[in-house]
Amino acid sequence: MSQADLHTHTTASDGLHRPADNVRMAKEAGLGGIAITDHDTVAGIEEALREGEKLGIAVVPGVEISTAYEGTEIHVLGYYMNVEDPVFLARLADQRKVRDARNEGILARLGELGIQVSMEELREIAGRSESPEETIGRPHIADALVRRGVVGTIQEAFDRYLAKGRAAYVDPPPRITPMEAYRWIKEAGGAAIVAHPGLYRREELAPVLLDGGADGVEAYHSDHSPEQEERYRQLAIARGKIVTGGSDFHGARKGGVYHGPIGNRTVEMSVLEQLRSAARR
Repeated sequence: MSQADLHTHTTASDGLHRPADNVRMAKEAGLGGIAITDHDTVAGIEEALREGEKLGIAVVPGVEISTAYEGTEIHVLGYYMNVEDPVFLARLADQRKVRDARNEGILARLGELGIQVSMEELREIAGRSESPEETIGRPHIADALVRRGVVGTIQEAFDRYLAKGRAAYVDPPPRITPMEAYRWIKEAGGAAIVAHPGLYRREELAPVLLDGGADGVEAYHSDHSPEQEERYRQLAIARGKIVTGGSDFHGARKGGVYHGPIGNRTVEMSVLEQLRSAARR
């Protein structure tokens, strides 16, 4: 119970499991804490907090905001924001509109390739009717391609169609910068963390992003190598920043867990207090 997984997704965005399920899985994994960090929404946090109270698991209210910097999509994690702050919620709603526009572009590109996927099909895959507070993303599109037999796995869907430079990839409409996301999070009373810098494949960006106003960096991630994890850890320590980590759990599709299972990457529970302290500043 001394460890926490600070990066998980639920059905409020592109995860397969409800928020309460993530909390129960954290309990089963022997964790003391878990963060709910859905894409551009905080819709799943209330349910997770209720389950955490029942099970004695510390639930960290979080979010993962999509941004762009010098042509690279960058994700920013926020923790301990006021999830009822009206300005913050309005800003996240604008973010979801950008994501929706990108989804429509990807579906149109797939249609040009002779693969017809509708938004209605994506909402069915997500297991819900359309909700303005929840998000649909590329993993849902990848799931549709698997179900149709176009590809065998989620990873193959990204490798052939959905990753940057692939056949159906569409650049999102103009996004905010990481620095703007830091400001949004801090103005809502939270702590801002650079998410999984190793996924951007531009090592020179990590110090720039960290020095741009972030409170810390997600050094430990399911897709980081041990060498990357140590490099980002040292980068943060040298700057007096917080070192965080998490699985980036989305759920299992076709037997494969997207990124990693809950508890795959963790940090000490003491990091939660570091995040709370940063949020109070």
